[in-house]
Amino acid sequence: MAKMKTARMTTRKATDFDRWLSATYGENGSFTALVVLVRIAEPQVLPLASTFLNIVGDEVSWAEIAALFAGARQAWDGAAFFAQLDAEGPLENGEARARLRALEGRLDADRLVINQGDFFDTHGRRLKVEEISPN
Repeated sequence: MAKMKTARMTTRKATDFDRWLSATYGENGSFTALVVLVRIAEPQVLPLASTFLNIVGDEVSWAEIAALFAGARQAWDGAAFFAQLDAEGPLENGEARARLRALEGRLDADRLVINQGDFFDTHGRRLKVEEISPN
């Protein structure tokens, strides 16, 4: 007698992050994401921590990513992702660290650099940094 496996159907509401991850993975295959966690303290966006992740599929959800970021032990309001590739796919760790340090320097000089990546709030909704004029 053969046993038949049934797939457990799970439904989850896709976030902007989930759609971004699926599209980016679909377009590029595996890639490295440089990630910067920020605090939003109107009118400022303050970088808190940074890391890189090698993305090898699109099965991870925003809830899982947010749980991972809880390990940073800092209250954060947003996360900016910068997809990076080399000719073979994800970056080697040394190259990822070098690009992350360069990104941190660019962010220190100009917070609008966040808009060059994909920026999401704690619920996985897309955000954008806007320049304000001094009064």
